[in-house]
This record gives sequence, C-alpha cells and structure tokens, in this order.
Amino acid sequence: MHAIVCIKSVPGTTEVRINPETNTLMRSEVESIINPFDTYAIEEALRLKEAHGGTVTVITMGPPQAEKELREAVSMGCDEAILLSDPQFAGADTWATAYTLAKAIAKIGTYDLILCGKQAIDGDTGQVGPGIANQLHIPQLTYVFKIRAIDFNARSIEVERLVEEGREILRTRLPALLTVVKDINQPRYPTLRGIRIARKMTIPIWGPADLPGVERRYLGLDGSPTKVIKVFSPPKREGKVEMIRAETVEAAVDILSDKILAEKVI
Repeated sequence: MHAIVCIKSVPGTTEVRINPETNTLMRSEVESIINPFDTYAIEEALRLKEAHGGTVTVITMGPPQAEKELREAVSMGCDEAILLSDPQFAGADTWATAYTLAKAIAKIGTYDLILCGKQAIDGDTGQVGPGIANQLHIPQLTYVFKIRAIDFNARSIEVERLVEEGREILRTRLPALLTVVKDINQPRYPTLRGIRIARKMTIPIWGPADLPGVERRYLGLDGSPTKVIKVFSPPKREGKVEMIRAETVEAAVDILSDKILAEKVI
C-alpha cells in the first residue's frame, strides 16, 4: 500500500501581510503550521499503513520554510517527504497548485491513494484535492468521514461521506483521491522517535526542472487563471458597553427588552 498525503503550510496567525504588487500572501513573513484539516488526512494514511503495511509519502508546495511542516508529518509517522519549492511556483492559485502537485505525484509513480484535507483554512476553497484528481484522471471521493472497506487486491475502496442531506456510501476503483473531514479520526501527536527521524531526514526539493512533462506557462502566478484584484481587511467596528442598572431583575429585563426592540436586534 502506498498512500500520498498532500498537505499545505498555512499561517498560524490572523496577522498576515499581503504583497501589494501581486495581492498574494507573503508566506515567508509569518509563522506557519500544517493546515489543520490535513492532519486528519495524515492520520488516516497512517492508520491504513498500520492495518495493511506499506508506505506513506507526504508532499507540499511552498517556500523553503514549509520543510518544517513536512518534518512534523514525518515525526507523526510518514515515511517519505517531498517539498516543491521554486520562485516559479509562487503565487499559484488552486488550479496551478493542483497542476504542479499532480505532476509531482506522477513523478513519484505507483500509488494506491491520495489523501487531502477537505480544504485549507487560509483559502477555504476545497478545490486543490479535486483538481489533482482531475489532472491525474483518477476517481475522487470528497468529504469522507469513514473508510468502510478497502481491497488492494480487487483495487476497490468503499467510503462514507457527508452530504447536506445526510450521508452517502460510495465505492470506486483504486487509485483514488480522498478529501477527508475532521469526523474521520483524531490525529496523533508526534513521537520522540519520530521527531528524531524527522530531524535527520534529508528532504528532497523539487523545482520545475524535476517534474517531467511540466509546462512552465501553467506554473505559479503567471499560470493561474484566477487573478486577485484586491485584498483588504474590513474596517474595525467600534463597540460600546452599557451597564443596565435597575432595582429588580424584572425591571432590568424590561429595560433590556426595550433597548433590543429599539435597536431592531430581534
């Protein structure tokens, strides 16, 4: 069994800086963490490895410091890690990101599953996972909260996924791509042994020249169909606090009710 987990390095704070020329996030300026949804994808891949044997490879695209998130994934139990990092990758939208990751996965070779978190907390689009599946021409199962059965000999997988009306049970062939939700498991913590392994691991860094068949016109900001016109923070709302004073609780409730009605809160 070979599972590939795609993770994203996201800002660990709401205090971020935007490049005024490209309107993209200046990722080198902020402390980063593994996208929280991706930790559930890591955990599910590790559980599959424990149940069936095999290897888990973790991959991300980002600036050089994204290596930190890869090492954290290795400390949790992943076996291999790959960093896609090059100035030509910078500023990629979801389409260009999916294209680049798909080219890297194609280079990795044989795999049974690709796992992603359902979305990233900095973009909230949920488009990269399905985009990878589309580029690789493999089935995709989104919003998965339970793997019901997997048969590597019969090359099939059955999952339960969340939908607005409830739940669906779906089956498809392998290889396939899954995007998972938080309900699927509880991610483990890194182990001391894992931290030591991660610290010593040499993580390969791939650029455009390392990806067979890549077309540079589809990379980074220049290859992104989505163009950000403007990024701005909404104006801060000034709040005020008023203390209601009354002789009794009932009187205070009456005063509060009058104010709520006057402000048309309800």
